[in-house]
Parts: sequence; structure tokens; C-alpha cells
Amino acid sequence: MLEETCCFICRFSTMGSVKTIAYNLLGDYLVTIEEKNMATYLRAYTNWRYQAAEKTRVGVRLLGHLLRSSSFRGAPKEQMEIIEIPLVEPPLCVACCPLTGDLLVGCSRSLVLFSLRRQTVEERLCVLDFERLLVLHVPGWTPSQVAFCAGYVALQTDLEVLVVKLENLRSQSVERQEWQEQQEHCLLPNDMVPAASSDEDSDGRREKPEVQPDSDDFFMLPKHQEMLGEDAKDSGVSVSLEWTGVEREIRSHLGLTYILYRRFAPDFFEGCHVEDTRLHSLQLLPVFTAAEPGIQEGAGVAEETEPTCIFCFFSLPNSGYMYSIRNTVELISTYQYPEKAQQAVLSEFFLHVITRNALQCFSVRCSAVAARAVDPYIDTTMRACPPYTMEVCALRIQLFIGLKMVCHDRNHVVLLTAADLESKEETEKVTRRTMSRKTSAPKPREPSEGSHGWNLYVVNTVPIIPLYREMVEYSRSYEATNPLSQSCIHLLSEAHLLLRAALLDPRAGVPADGQRLEEAFRESCAQLGDCYSRFDKRDCHLALPYYKMSGLSVTDVILRNVAFARTMITFGRGFLFFLKHSLYEESMDELSEETANLVLDIFASAELAQLPHIVNSPIMRHSNPASALPLLEKLEAEGGPSVTVTLTKAALHLRLGNLQRYKQEMDRHTEMLQVYGYIEEPKLLLHGRGKAIVPTALAQKLKDTQDGLLVAAMVALHENSKVNLEEADLFFLELCKGATELESGPQLLVDFWEALVVASPSKSVIQELLFRLVSVYIDRITNKENYGVKPLKTTDDLINSCCHYGQLFPWVSVLTPLHFNVAHDHQEDLQKLQSLLCGPTLDVSFTLPLLERLSDQDRAGLSVHVLCTTKLGHQERSIDRLLDLCPQAVLPYANHQLHHEKMVLWWKKLFPELCDRTRATGGKDDILLTALKETLKMVSMELSPLEFLNLLPDDGTAQFFLPYLLECGQKHLLPS
Repeated sequence: MLEETCCFICRFSTMGSVKTIAYNLLGDYLVTIEEKNMATYLRAYTNWRYQAAEKTRVGVRLLGHLLRSSSFRGAPKEQMEIIEIPLVEPPLCVACCPLTGDLLVGCSRSLVLFSLRRQTVEERLCVLDFERLLVLHVPGWTPSQVAFCAGYVALQTDLEVLVVKLENLRSQSVERQEWQEQQEHCLLPNDMVPAASSDEDSDGRREKPEVQPDSDDFFMLPKHQEMLGEDAKDSGVSVSLEWTGVEREIRSHLGLTYILYRRFAPDFFEGCHVEDTRLHSLQLLPVFTAAEPGIQEGAGVAEETEPTCIFCFFSLPNSGYMYSIRNTVELISTYQYPEKAQQAVLSEFFLHVITRNALQCFSVRCSAVAARAVDPYIDTTMRACPPYTMEVCALRIQLFIGLKMVCHDRNHVVLLTAADLESKEETEKVTRRTMSRKTSAPKPREPSEGSHGWNLYVVNTVPIIPLYREMVEYSRSYEATNPLSQSCIHLLSEAHLLLRAALLDPRAGVPADGQRLEEAFRESCAQLGDCYSRFDKRDCHLALPYYKMSGLSVTDVILRNVAFARTMITFGRGFLFFLKHSLYEESMDELSEETANLVLDIFASAELAQLPHIVNSPIMRHSNPASALPLLEKLEAEGGPSVTVTLTKAALHLRLGNLQRYKQEMDRHTEMLQVYGYIEEPKLLLHGRGKAIVPTALAQKLKDTQDGLLVAAMVALHENSKVNLEEADLFFLELCKGATELESGPQLLVDFWEALVVASPSKSVIQELLFRLVSVYIDRITNKENYGVKPLKTTDDLINSCCHYGQLFPWVSVLTPLHFNVAHDHQEDLQKLQSLLCGPTLDVSFTLPLLERLSDQDRAGLSVHVLCTTKLGHQERSIDRLLDLCPQAVLPYANHQLHHEKMVLWWKKLFPELCDRTRATGGKDDILLTALKETLKMVSMELSPLEFLNLLPDDGTAQFFLPYLLECGQKHLLPS
């Protein structure tokens, strides 16, 4: 079928009278259920397109046979093949999987699944064949229809529908155990029959409920029931698997999951006949939103693509039901038909229903479900989509005579009609005669061959964009009557879902069509945004995401709503919601002075309390400060003093250049209260987020006059999650750009890091800040830069305000005295670095690479290196460095560091080293000699006389060591 014409392909004869026919595009085969000589057959027709010449030979073979016979040898022959598929039970219904080409056959007590195979017979010849894969035994169920798609199996009887899924249960051992337990479940739920009658008959059918002898005037009917997901296992329907074509080791990993069970009961209260409750039109519809499966005519099994959604549809004559069964199982839509339906077919865009004399078209919710499956930002402030719970509506009704069947293919609806010779009265008489009280539903009467006027119609569906335009035009009639009409939004939402379905369809046409769809989609979003912007109800917030998706600028949206507000006197909550979020989110739009002043007027009349936040938005930078100030004065007069209002007024006076009024406003509140004002409105100090941070004029002024307040405000913003650390860094870098600063970074940024170390409770943030500070301190000490910039906090301030900076060790002061001249007066940076190394928090292992830039040949570098090695527990290396470079610090170092488990270093490390070095100098180095004497005094107090004697060198002078040996002996002779 082309867009305008239907081309004849071929015609061929079947081997029997066709009762059911199905076509599979993937395998390009036809499968039929045929009757001949009172017997029922299942046959598959392949290569049927060769019959275009109507003279091509036809081959008949049995399933899986004759693949190596002589008929396939030699040159490939163009011939249609008929595959006979033998079954144990007569086939009742068939279904083909659109994704794999597999075939599902429904029999009286079981379902048989065949997998499509492409068998290579010779080098140039491939033959399609089927392999019997498994049998699903469903005792007591005789399916009237089946459906199969992506492992989902659906079957229905006159009053029941069951959907199960074949899947890999390797990682679901618990579920597999539950499935095995289901084999012991009863076949009927307790609310359907008494427990005594729930056993099976000898033929496997469910027994009918027991009927009392005097109950000829009553029916025993089940009640309505719906079970979704795991609950469907309790439906009482037992499904067992019999594998026939899968390797034994794979079978243990494959199992069954219950998806859906639905049971209906006849409703006699409205005068309906029993046949009015027979289910029909069972269908599984896969919806793709990415790449379509590789389907080509005549191709074999293509590479599979998982569908985004799968929908299950079934229908009663007066109502239809559509479920989503992939990911979550949920009833999506319920359809109420205006008259009795004979058949229905579901597509991604519409539901087509035929009655006796009409083709009806209904809207569907497939695109609403699919959009939420592929886009996590749906139903947020970023993007929106009409809810799939929205009621469906009828779109079109076309009259035909004697409709019998309907099917759908892309943009075409195919109808089969026949005019019956029997009158309506005769038909009703036949129906009443064939009715039985004990029968839930009679079999449908087959079309009589005596009927005349058989016709085949191919109806083109209306293209999406013209239909969208028509629906929009129709919605304007509702809008003209009531601009806030819910019917208008409903119709626009239906049109929006049509466009969304077309955009999600991976089989979209040429790029030009896609561009037209995109334009129509943006237009639809703007129309929905207009509708929701006028609302004062719960859904008014949807104006924001729809306007965002429309691509309209903030100015465009304002002008659209101002024009509407002139007729409605006031602005809708939806528009105000959009406007506030647009101003708060700091979009890239900048309003002109005229539009910005218009925004001031809007909020002055609608929400005066929002003015401080509106005025400080970067979008409003072109607004007139002189116009905003009287409005803020009015707000302050009505609501009382407010720190945020005062700071906003100060910022406006600063923009006007009125420094006197600016100072008056700033002096009205203490700096602590001002910090709270900046927390409430961060845009007083900075605009933008991420890497696009821009300091305000007020921040520039505070940098020059109140830098401590500015740092405190930024620390408060960080601790209240108004800015992150990277944004604060960019803020200070941008703020100090162009100023004469140290190469290691602006001093104001370092002041911020130090203040944040004091205030932050986060360990990860503190470690990151300490690493940065160590890097800055080492940079400044190494590069010997000084521009005379005074830090906000001294070392003592930091030591007294937090635990991360520690008191300097006594021996550090020996290496670097208080007035020690280092790197052109960078004494403060050195002391802060030493204080961090003396504190308990800094992880020295991360700072070791930074130490490579700092030499240990001067006292400053030596103190840092010794602190690091000591913090790492390498006291021996520290002693060696001090003895080599600053021996006068060895004794203070030992007195402070060599305690507890490190005490042994006095006599195992320090004493031998001092002896060797003193001997090398001939005892002339007074520093080493003094250190040795103090060490001997300490060792004599800790060791026993024998231990102390063994420690003395063999070549030592007895006169020198004897006093310490006597002191050691006397100490141990004294009673403890």
C-alpha cells in the first residue's frame, strides 16, 4: 500500500478454507488456519511473492523436513512454499511476534511456540523454517485469541485475559521457586466455585459450579477481578512449560512471570445479552522510540531491538481496555463505545473500532507513557507531557455498510464489508434460538457465503499535522466561549500527544517532515503554556515546562500574557509562577528596559512581596532603579523593616551613584544581620551559576570597603548550599580580576578558604581546603613575593577559632624564631603552614608532592620538612636532618617528640648519633656536647645501671660518663 494507490502483488490458492490468517513482516510469511474435509490444519506460506506471475511452482513440505532433498539441489528455484505444521490438538488461533518472527499457536488446552529459523541449504539458498520451542499447558483454558510480542504471551477466553512473560530467571532464584510452587495451585479462585468442586475433569477442563436441582432460573457467574504484576500469580490459573527445542542446561534458567489477569462478568442490568460480554480484539503493541528493528522484506530474523513500551489491549463490545505491561503494569485507558463494537485495532496514534455500520477513531495514550519512559525530566520544571490518565476522546466517525473486519498498517486502515441478506429481526431470532442459559456465550455465526456485496476499503488516516491544525482550530471555539475551559486544554493536550507520538516514532519520514513536526510541537507547547498560565488551579505550574519547551523567550511570554490580561483584568497564577521561576533560574535572556519595567508593574500589582527577588535578578539589570525604589519603600511600609529590602535598596542607590543613601541603608543593620539578608537573596552578590559567575556592583563595593563582611557572606552562602566551592572560587577570581595580586591567588580567596575551614563541618571539604591552603602557603614562601596584602585572620586568630590549626611546637620556634625574616616578610604564611602541620587534621601524605618545591636548606623549609616527616612517624629521619642542619633544635625536638613508644629513640638513635658526632669534632662543638650531656641525663633516668653501662661506648672517657652512671645507680637504689 502506497500513499495514494494500492498495488496488486499476487494471488494464490490455499489448500483449504481459511478460517484465520496472520502476516509477519520480519519473516515475510503468511500463516493460516484452514479447514478441509472436516479437519483443521495449520500452514505457513513463504516466498508467496513469487506468485505474482501466477504460474510459479509451489512446494509443499512438512515442518523441519525435506531441507536436504533433491528439490533444493542445483540452481535456486523461484517457488512458493507451503509448510505443514503438525499439532497434537486442532489449532484455534495464531499470533506472530513482530520482533522475532516467532509463531504462537493457541489450541484447546495449550499454547505451542515455534521459533523462526533461517536454514542455509546451499551456498546461494536459504529457506525459512520453524522449530517447535515449547508448549505452555493451561488446563481449563480454551483460548479464543492469543498475542505474542518480545516474550510476552497474552491469551483470552470469552471472559478472561491472562498475560505472562517468558524470561531468563538465572538471577531470580526466589521467583523461580515461587513459579515452581504454582504448579500446586488450584485451578479456580475460591470466590468462583466451592472448594469441593475445584478439581479437574478427566479431560483437564474446569468443572462447572455445582447447581442446585431447583436453580434452573439462575446462572452461577464469576465476579469481576483484576490482578496486576505479582498478584496475578494468585489468579488460580496454572501455566506449566514443556520445553521441546532448548538445550537442557538453558532450560533451568528460563521461566514464567505472571503479568496481568483480568476477569469479567456479564452485566444484565442494562438489558444486555450474554454475547455482549465476550472479549475480542486481543493485541500486544510494541512502541519503539530509538532505532526500529531491522525489518526488510523477505529478510530473516533481524537484530532485535528492545521496545520502549508494550501495551496490551482487549475489548468488550461496549468497552475497551489498554494496559502498559513493560516495566510497570498499569491500566492506562478505558474506552466506552457509543454502540456495540465488533472489532478494534490499536496503533501508536489511534484506536480504530468498527461497529456494524461505522468506523470510529479514538485517541490513545501510548506517546504519553513512552515519553515518560525515555525522558526522566518529564513531569519536572524542565519538561512536561499530558498525563496518560487523561480521559480519551472520540476523534472521528465514518459510516460504512456491513463492516466485518478491520486491520491497520501505518497510515492506512483496511476494512472488509459485506451486506447480509438476512434482516435485523431474523438475526435477533437466530441469536435468541442459539442462546442457552447454561452457556456463557455462543459461538459467533460465520459469515454466510450467500452474502453479497463483499468490499475491501483502504482508508488513509488524516496526516498528523493537518489533524493537529484541525484540533487546534476546534479548540478555539471552546476558548472563545470560556478561556479557562478544561475542554480547550483537553483538546490541545490530545493534539500535543499526536505530535509527540510522531516525533517519538523511529520510522519518521524525510527530514523536512521532522522539521515541520518540531515547529508544530513548539507551537503546541506554547498554546498549552498559554492555557495553563491563565489558571489559578493546581495544574497552573505546568505553564513553566510548556513555555520552556516552546522555545519562546521570556519577553515573548510576557507580551502574550499581558495582551490576554487586558481582557481578564488580572494575571493568572500560572503566568506568575513561570515569571518567578524564569527570573530565579537566571536564564540568558535580558529584558529590555521597557519590558523590565513592565515586570515591575506586574509584581507590584500581583505579588509585591516578591519585588526584592525580582529586582535583583540578572534578567532585570536594565530596569530603572528609580522606578523600583518607590515600590520597595511601599513594601517596607506595609510589611515592616526587612534586611533583604534594605540591602536591595542599597544596591539600587549604588546603581544610581548615590553613595550617601547607600551608606545610610547599609548602616541600618549590623553585619551579622546583613549576612542573613545575603542568604535570603544571594543575587545581591553574584549572578549566574556554574562557570558563568558574575559579581554584582554591590560585591565590588564590599570588596573595597567591607571585605570581611563579603567573606562572611560567601561562607554563609556555601554553608547554606546557595553556592558550591567551585562557584565561590570563580566568584573571588572574577571579583579580583585586574587587581594587583599574588601569583598564588587573590588574598581574598585565601581569606575565604581560611574562614570556610573554620566554619565548615564537612571533612571532605576541609581536606580539600587544607590542601589548597598548604599549596598557597608553600607557593608564597618559595616564590618570595610580597605585595603588602594583609590577611583577614592571623595565625593566632585561626588557632583560637578552630582545631585544625595547632599551637606551634616549642622546637619549631627554635628553627624559626618569631621575628625570623623569611621570604620578604611572609612570616604569617610560614606560621600558618607550620600551624596546620602541628594540627591534627591535615593529611600530610597528600601534601608531599608540594614539598618538592620547598628547599630544606634554610630554616623555614627545614621546619616544614621536619614537621612532615615527624607527622608521618619518621622521627629517626627528622633527628638526622636536625643534627645535620640545625643541631641546636635537636634537644627541644627530642624533649617534645620522643615520648611513650618513641622513648627508646633516646638511647637507640639520639645517644649513638651524638656520641659519634661529638667524637668527630673532638669535643669542641659546644652545641653537640650540651645535647649529649642532656641526653645522658635523660637516659640515666630511664635505664637500669646494667643497661646504661652496656650502652656506653668502649672507647669513651670514664671520667665523662661516670657521674651519669653514678646518678643512674643511686636512682635505682632509692626505694620507690
